[in-house]
Amino acid sequence: MSKPTVVIAGAGLAGGTVATELRERGFDGRILLFGAEQHHPYIRPPLSKEFLKGEAERSAGDVHPEAWYTDNAVEFLPDTVASSFDAAAHELFLDGGARITFDSLVLATGASPRRLSVPGAGHGAVFTLRTIEDSEWLRSALEVGGRRVVVVGSGWIGLEVAAAARGYGNDVTVVGSSAVPLNSAIGPELGRVFERLHTDNGVSFRNAASVVAIDGDDDGPREVVTGTGVVTGTGERIPADLVVVGVGAIPNTAIAERSGLSVDNGVPTDQGMRTVAEDVYAVGDLANPFLPVIGRHLRNEHWANAIAGGTVAARSILGEAASYDDIPYFYSDQYDLGMEYSGYGPLAADARVVYRGDVDAREFVAFWLRNERVVAGMNVNVWDVNDQVQRLIRSGEHVDERRLTDESVDLASL
Repeated sequence: MSKPTVVIAGAGLAGGTVATELRERGFDGRILLFGAEQHHPYIRPPLSKEFLKGEAERSAGDVHPEAWYTDNAVEFLPDTVASSFDAAAHELFLDGGARITFDSLVLATGASPRRLSVPGAGHGAVFTLRTIEDSEWLRSALEVGGRRVVVVGSGWIGLEVAAAARGYGNDVTVVGSSAVPLNSAIGPELGRVFERLHTDNGVSFRNAASVVAIDGDDDGPREVVTGTGVVTGTGERIPADLVVVGVGAIPNTAIAERSGLSVDNGVPTDQGMRTVAEDVYAVGDLANPFLPVIGRHLRNEHWANAIAGGTVAARSILGEAASYDDIPYFYSDQYDLGMEYSGYGPLAADARVVYRGDVDAREFVAFWLRNERVVAGMNVNVWDVNDQVQRLIRSGEHVDERRLTDESVDLASL
């Protein structure tokens, strides 16, 4: 009998994790890994952090050295886009018409940057950040210094880009739709902590603002253009030499839609990353998996999710009992501030925030309490506590708030 074939459509971190986990768990069948980019799988966080700031080499983000794929018989095909599939026939169709037969198919097509739909949005001085090439272009534009940079979007990507731009000595203005940066991610109290961090480092903010136009001709080449400007809903024109748009990402669901899969904020899966189509899985930014711990689906776009979902999918393909039970996690580095966040956003949305440490000095741990249980935590410039934060979340036990916020009490004792 021929050995089974696993086809992975998408060669980001999630797709690369599936291939890695399959081989490490002894799968000896055929693995085909199709990537829309020319690069082997890499992680994206450095693109807005250390790589963008010039503190890391391009190869530092590689999931594996290129030789790993040959050594482990993973057939990597770059610049290859999967267009649709026939689940009943177990066939994947590539752009160009080629057909690939599979025993298991993993959809790992990721997400694309959300773009502005305003006049001038196609101007050559408007950047988004998703790929290695995006980060290389942006770094070359920022590292010159002395430029006027407008960042549209006050989420994590926007603020990380703002920090990198200031580090190169550029003049930076952040235009955000919410009243406080990061409001939807961590709430207004903690959002103000990050706003103060940036204003202390010379960044200007236009909060609760909209962008209605960008000056200049559409569809020009990617370049820095003196005289560009961002026009807000109040009529203010903010001069800019380049504009960086960081207003979220949209899951790449086209392959699922063309193949008849239902789509709901990505591709829904069960806790084992299975879609409703037999032998078809979804992972990474594309997937909207069911999380048993919170009893609902939750899509998240952070790199830890790609690893967790990819690992679960590989185990499910191998017939193991696998369930997505990792606590969502992400980190950020901005100026001299480093943070880690663990927790469930939907549970934290209306939870009460309490603090251990010095918030004004930006050295603290924040806990989101819901019914006296920790549902999320964020450590800011306080290290080696994330495991304890995750333990408190996972336990689901009631906590004594006074002891939780008392620095003299060891978190391990709670």
